[in-house]
Amino acid sequence: MDKPEFSVVALSGGKDSTAMLLGMIERGMRIDCILFCDTGLEFPAMYEHIAKLEKDTGMPITRIRAEKSFEEMMFHAEIKRKPDSMALKKYGPDIKGYGWAGPRMRWCTARLKDEPREKFLREIRKEYTVKEYIGLAADEGYRLERKQNRQPGHVHPLVDWGMTEADCLQYCYDHGYDWNGLYEQFKRVSCWCCPLQPLPELRQLYHNHPALWEKLKEWDKRTWRQFRADYSVEQLEVRFLFEGECIRAGKPIKGKQFFAELKERLAEMEG
Repeated sequence: MDKPEFSVVALSGGKDSTAMLLGMIERGMRIDCILFCDTGLEFPAMYEHIAKLEKDTGMPITRIRAEKSFEEMMFHAEIKRKPDSMALKKYGPDIKGYGWAGPRMRWCTARLKDEPREKFLREIRKEYTVKEYIGLAADEGYRLERKQNRQPGHVHPLVDWGMTEADCLQYCYDHGYDWNGLYEQFKRVSCWCCPLQPLPELRQLYHNHPALWEKLKEWDKRTWRQFRADYSVEQLEVRFLFEGECIRAGKPIKGKQFFAELKERLAEMEG
């Protein structure tokens, strides 16, 4: 006997998943659950946005979290590492926690989002056939090719509607959602502390979110793995301060001369 269908809207809170949810409501599509995986690392404005969505739509948003917090996993988790792992070779046997994520080890996505979501959906699948609506825009073909986005039961309404990322953002703005200006600062609004953010977005974090930046510095000092391969958070701060000096003096913030002087500044900091 076939199981009844259960429709889950995967809501990250960003422009695409928000546009998808609003579009589904406007079209009268079936929604049994709106699911938000809370990493604990969203911008304050994102949590305000989620609350506003819930109030405006009158539909409850199910919030789930991992059993252990980001800080606990980053700093204190006992990790079984292979004897020949680069982490052990470089930092020694006493390192604790996962440390910062990297391009090859995005542990935070797996632990804070994927695992809690699958645990939640696993229980629902015992009684229902889950149809999961994923907010991938029509111009994000490269993401559609990823294995995790081609699972049975996944549906991509924005692709069916032909809505691009730009379309989704404008659609949200037209419906009164602006995230308190986050999308004017960042191309993607995800975890504020992500070390995989491009330099321009980290620059925005430094200039516009000082309290979060101070938290980032604190965490970088506590963990065994430097924030980025090219810069620690303190080194990034030195760079951004130096850029400000150069701009005020009418000097470029790129090129050989800039990087030569920046290297001197960083050496002074280390000294």
